Formats: sequence, C-alpha cells, structure tokens
Amino acid sequence: MGSKNKLKRFKENETFSNVYQPKREELVGSNYHLKGNWRTEVFKNENPIVLELGCGKGEYSVALAQKYPEKNFIGVDIKGARFWRGAKTAIEENIPNVAFLRTQIELIDHAFAENEVDEIWITFPDPQIKYKRTKHRLTNTDFLNRYKSILKSEGVVNLKTDSEFMHGYTLGLLHGAGHEVLYANHNVYKQEGSPEEVTSIQTFYESQYLEQNKPITFIRFKING
Repeated sequence: MGSKNKLKRFKENETFSNVYQPKREELVGSNYHLKGNWRTEVFKNENPIVLELGCGKGEYSVALAQKYPEKNFIGVDIKGARFWRGAKTAIEENIPNVAFLRTQIELIDHAFAENEVDEIWITFPDPQIKYKRTKHRLTNTDFLNRYKSILKSEGVVNLKTDSEFMHGYTLGLLHGAGHEVLYANHNVYKQEGSPEEVTSIQTFYESQYLEQNKPITFIRFKING
C-alpha cells in the first residue's frame, strides 16, 4: 500500500464514529475514559463484549458482528490503515455492534476494565517462531495474564491459526499451566463437530490457505489461576 493511500485511510479513520485511537499516554498515564464504559458509551447496551486481537482488515470482527447482533465486537490492531476496511464496511452496511480500537495489544489491560470482556478471538497471529520473538507471541504467559485481568471469570479465549507451531506451543503452555482447554482441533475443516462460528467465517488469507490445503487449527480455552 502506498504512503498516499495510507494517509488517506488514516484521515478517513478520524472521521469514523466506530474507530477509537487513544494515544499511548492516554492509556498508560491516566484512566482511559472508555475503560469500563465500552457498553454504555460506545454500544449503548448491556450486551457481551467480544474482542478480536490483531484484527487486520477487520473482516472477522465484522462477520461475527453480522452473525451475532446480540453481542458487541471490538477489533483491536495497531495498524489503522488495515482495519480501515472493516470500519468502512461496518459504516456502509450500518452494523452498529462493531467498533475498532487502534492500540498495541500489550496495552489491552489499560483499555478495558476488570470483568469487562466476555470473549477474546485471536485470528491468524504471527507465530513469532524465533526464540527472541517469544515475548511478542500473543498466547505467551504475559499476554494470558493481561487477558485474564479483563475477562469475566467464565470468559473464553479462541485461537484460530494456520500455524501448527502456534497451535502446539499454545496447547503445551495451556496444559503445563493448568488452564482449561475446552476444545482443540488441528484441522477444523476436515473434522466433524467444529464450532460453527469457526468454519462459517473465513478471512481473505484463510481462504488462500485452504486453497493451498493448509490445515486450520483452533483452540478454545479458559485462563485459570
């Protein structure tokens, strides 16, 4: 994407009513005004809040919002020029139950309050295979602790990935730490009984992976402790 195009998207994001772009110091330095208030201030209802972390173009968040109008969805990503697409689609198609937050995922516990989130989706994250990149892996212990601090006690996390490494790493970590694995499948499109929201919604990249016969894996779990 050219820098001109990026700038245009950044400018347009600023006009979208469903996009929130707090500065880092707003989140870290003070109590962010939406922390604990997403339902009342943004969605104007008491419905469950579901986050998609590293939402990319936002297509999964938008599709989930269309499928489940009784829930509120927030796509989180640091790359605003990417989720511009999802935000624009949501406005054009009048989908009121999806919003986008531009921030780093390591600041997630500054953007949401304790018990504010009902569910988290992590879709096709970078597996960060190199050892020195472990700290950026979205299912490492530090990230799980952040998620736990904002999730309700019965809240769940969903990991959908084409990376067998990420799938295996996460399963191993969950079992080792005594977290509760509710469902695990290393090829959701080939095995019966996969949750419908996992197989009925596909991202652009996911459809490409499927064309290459790459298995798509899925884990649903609860963070204990």
